[in-house]
This record gives sequence, C-alpha cells and structure tokens, in this order.
Amino acid sequence: MSHPAYGVVRQVMPFASVLLEDNPSAMTLDGTNTWLLRAPGAEGCVVVDPGYEDEPHLTRVLEAAGRIEAILITHHHADHVQGASWLARHADAPVRAFDRELCLGEGPLVDGEELALAGLGLEVIHTPGHTADSICLAIDHNGQSAMLTGDTVLGRGTTVIAPPDGDLGQYLDSLRLLKNRRGVVLPGHGPDLPDLAAIAGEYLAHREVRLDQIRAALRTLGPAATPRQVVEIVYADVDQSLWPAAEWSVQAQLEYLRRTDSA
Repeated sequence: MSHPAYGVVRQVMPFASVLLEDNPSAMTLDGTNTWLLRAPGAEGCVVVDPGYEDEPHLTRVLEAAGRIEAILITHHHADHVQGASWLARHADAPVRAFDRELCLGEGPLVDGEELALAGLGLEVIHTPGHTADSICLAIDHNGQSAMLTGDTVLGRGTTVIAPPDGDLGQYLDSLRLLKNRRGVVLPGHGPDLPDLAAIAGEYLAHREVRLDQIRAALRTLGPAATPRQVVEIVYADVDQSLWPAAEWSVQAQLEYLRRTDSA
C-alpha cells in the first residue's frame, strides 16, 4: 500500500481517501495524513485531522472535500489539530474532538458515540495512552471495515508515549481493545495497513520486549536509573537523533514498571 505524493488525493477504500501534508519530520514520518471520508455517492464529507495551519494543504483539503459536514480530531497534538479552526471558518463546519477545548460549533466526542455523517456510520472509541484524549474512529460500510487510529497505531514504526499526558498502562489497554477489532488501519502518519488486529498484536509484543529490556537494564544500572541511562543501553542501536523521543517512552515505561512490578 504505497504512500501518496504530497498534494495528491489517494483513494484507499471506497469511503476513505488521504491527503498527505508536506510536514515530514522524525515525529511525523512522511507527514500528517488528513483523511477524507464519504460513502460513494454522498455529497458531504468528513475531514479527520486537518494538520497544521498550512494554508496550501488546507486549501487542497477544501477543494477535495467539497461540502464538509464535520471536522474530527483524533487528539490534541498540533500536527493534527492546528489547522482545524482555519478549515472550520472556510468550510462553515463544526470541529469535534474528545477534548472539549478543541471543539467549535458542537460538543465533544464521547466514547461509544455513533456518528452518522457523509453517508457513513462512525463509532468513536476512546483509546488513551499516546495522549489522554486520543480516539480512534471505526467504520463498517458495505462489508468493509476500517479504523482511523491517529497516533495510537502508526503506519510505520511505533508510537511515542510521553508522560504526563501519555500513559503506558492506558496505552496497553487501548492496544488490547484494538486487537479485538478488525479492519484496515488508516493511521495519522505512515501508510495504511491491512490488518488492525495483527498490527495491534505486534505493537503489544514489541512493548513487552521493550519492557523486558528495560527490566534487564535496571538490573545493571540499579532501580534509580534515569531515562537517559536506560536509553543508552536499550536504544544503543537506534539513531541518536531519536533518543530524545525514546527518553519520553522510557520514562513512561519506567513509571509503568515501578507501578506494576512493585504491586
């Protein structure tokens, strides 16, 4: 499933297409995926995660979407939500997110809520861990299923958990929930993936391996080891430009281990 070029709308499923924002970085991979959702034949469109306040990108979103019924946000990070107010003004559309402070024109999304938009049924699933307000959106339409995962599951690599907003225990619970769902993964960054249950299982296995590696590092370093000391051992084979992000995840892992292994 190849990733699209910048500025090119790529149809991924009959009801989902993606427009990649030109904002590549170590944290955003190739850039932010802005998803356009509509049932075949529907006039309206749902935009998920408009990205930064990047007017060339947002203008392309407006042109591709046509009439926007709603702008939905998977979580509060700027690379997903910053452009939402600009898009809402130009499209005269409401913005909805789990975090009330991000909403414009309508109230917040609620776990388990069923949305009827653009000819589709979308289920809101609260999946905290990457952030406290992270959600996924499940779609089942004409026998095909998909899950928009924001940063909870990426198309490539693994998700950063940065305390205090990020929480590894909650994240593992969210992955276990997703492991019991089905469908194509439509992520916030990276290419789409064919099997949600399989990738959620891989994410869980990866986290367990990392936790075991950190336990081993603590046996060498001692229980008071800092995240940086652990990173230097556990992430020794990872490009050092990624170590600051790794420190955030290690901090989350240390907090999780100190909470659970001592319980």
